[in-house]
Amino acid sequence: MNVGEAALRKAVLEPWVAGMPLALGDRDWEPRDSRLTILEGPAVPPPPAGDDGWATALRTAEDVTRPMIEVAEAGAPAQTAMVVEADSVEAALQDLHAGRSPRQIPWIDAVERIEGRDAGVAAVILVLKRPRLSRPRL
Repeated sequence: MNVGEAALRKAVLEPWVAGMPLALGDRDWEPRDSRLTILEGPAVPPPPAGDDGWATALRTAEDVTRPMIEVAEAGAPAQTAMVVEADSVEAALQDLHAGRSPRQIPWIDAVERIEGRDAGVAAVILVLKRPRLSRPRL
């Protein structure tokens, strides 16, 4: 798919580094279940029937995936999760109300604990701090 840098940044890189699904064409792509490859080079004309054009793109372009993701990650807001350890949800809320500070952990660590059904996770409270990214279609 041929796209300009601004469209690439908005539709692909911002959601990718945020761990959000990408809407490309008629499919949604989950970053954790997908591999992203960004090629920079001349526009590839539509391929003949039965050919996806990927081989042509690989021959005529440079793989710039890593530097593009690094730039996007550097400009993305930090994603962290706050953890409160307590015997119950009620006790955790009481501790927070009393001024006890939660500790920060990387977002990916929180996701792994939740998805892994960590028995130590008693509850998850989601607080959105930034506006939700739109998912433009390319």
